[in-house]
Amino acid sequence: MASALAVTVEITAQEITPTTGINLPVLGKVAPRHAKDIASSPWSIGAETIDRDFTVYEHFKKYLGPLGAKGVRLQAGWAKCEKVKGVYSWAWLDAIVNDAVAQGVRPWLEFNYGNTIYAGGGDTGLGGGLPSSPEALAAWDRWCRALVERYKDRVFEWEVWNEPDINKAGTATVEAYVDLYIRTATMVREVQPTGKLWALGLATNIDYADKFLAGLKAKGKLDLVDAVTIHMYPRNPDDTTNVDRMRAVIAKHGRPIQVRQGETGAPSKYQENFALSRISWTETTQAKWNVRRLLAHRAKDVPMNLFTLSDMHYTQASNQGGPDGLLRMNYKGLLGTNPDQTVSHVKPAYYAAQNVFSIFDDTLTRITDFPSTSTALRGLAVSGYRRASDGAQVAALWFNDAPPAEANGVSPANVTLKAGKFTEPVLVDVRTSTVYALPRDGWTQSPAGAVFRALPLYDSPVLIAEKAVLRLALQ
Repeated sequence: MASALAVTVEITAQEITPTTGINLPVLGKVAPRHAKDIASSPWSIGAETIDRDFTVYEHFKKYLGPLGAKGVRLQAGWAKCEKVKGVYSWAWLDAIVNDAVAQGVRPWLEFNYGNTIYAGGGDTGLGGGLPSSPEALAAWDRWCRALVERYKDRVFEWEVWNEPDINKAGTATVEAYVDLYIRTATMVREVQPTGKLWALGLATNIDYADKFLAGLKAKGKLDLVDAVTIHMYPRNPDDTTNVDRMRAVIAKHGRPIQVRQGETGAPSKYQENFALSRISWTETTQAKWNVRRLLAHRAKDVPMNLFTLSDMHYTQASNQGGPDGLLRMNYKGLLGTNPDQTVSHVKPAYYAAQNVFSIFDDTLTRITDFPSTSTALRGLAVSGYRRASDGAQVAALWFNDAPPAEANGVSPANVTLKAGKFTEPVLVDVRTSTVYALPRDGWTQSPAGAVFRALPLYDSPVLIAEKAVLRLALQ
């Protein structure tokens, strides 16, 4: 990531509200990086619900690679693949997996939802029942095996089910999910021994996860879990207490298992349904919530999947649509959509996430001990990162004591980074991608750390970054 200039490709977007009160020279903008140009990173983007046709991959695929996320979450959709018993339709999923791979994005596939062509086959949407009859379970086994056999040369990460802890039918008991997980994961290990297995896709219930891990342990099958994925949508994006709780539960069972954030993101407008509903969101507060959520997880070394790339058009078949199939919109996409599900515009949240993905790839590692002090009158999140190749640092700072507000004025504060080491630091407003010069008389470096005076801070992340870490875009 050597300092360089890059030409950006513009995509029609909603206006990004400027940040006021930053009186520093502007150096330029953060250059986006295509996924093909990033070797690895902890970031994934959601492309969920294609299996139920609530989004259409063909409409938004051109925005995937340029976003810079290295992974994409896909629900493989048993019911969409097998509409006639024993006959699999792969064309829709082939097109998505092959295109994502060609764009430098790793698909991870979720074995998800039931299939009503089988008696006891479970339901086809969120909160539905698991397959339970002998016939349906045998059909599930056949489909899952066929899925892994087909994509084992392109897909290496597999998630088993989505949010079983909120099962509305009461059939996704912990015991039933343990059995479904074991039979599915055992097959993956057989067909693709190096594949990664992710469990749960947990909505909220940490106790459910605890009982699941205990159930696996009792059967001697904890080795089938490489990671646990959790979701959660707190009002304040900096609330990562469930990460701590999940890690404590895992530690209790005695096997190192990674915690991954599998699904979380904010809407861009008021909506009556789904997570973070009945709140007056805007495209500005969505962008701020998302980048804070991303960097709050990065500060705990938790890989994160941002939910989601495109707005979703839910209908009755989702178990969350309105009566008589009436539409319910979920506005958590980074892309707005038209009534026909085509892309209407790029939201500011797309560019804000793009800035995070461009900078925070795997060449930056978190500095575990990064103490700081400040004169800020609000709660301040501070985390530090270092590039292994040359030790160049990046520090992320933002007010974290309340959910993001619509206003974007800054409050200057003095900040001391006791482990900070900089030679040519610049300031980056992550939300707007603007890069500012920091005048030499505004900061000092000594063996005791780096001190920055009158640093402009607000409730969205800014970075103090060694200039050499950044690529600047030609305007």
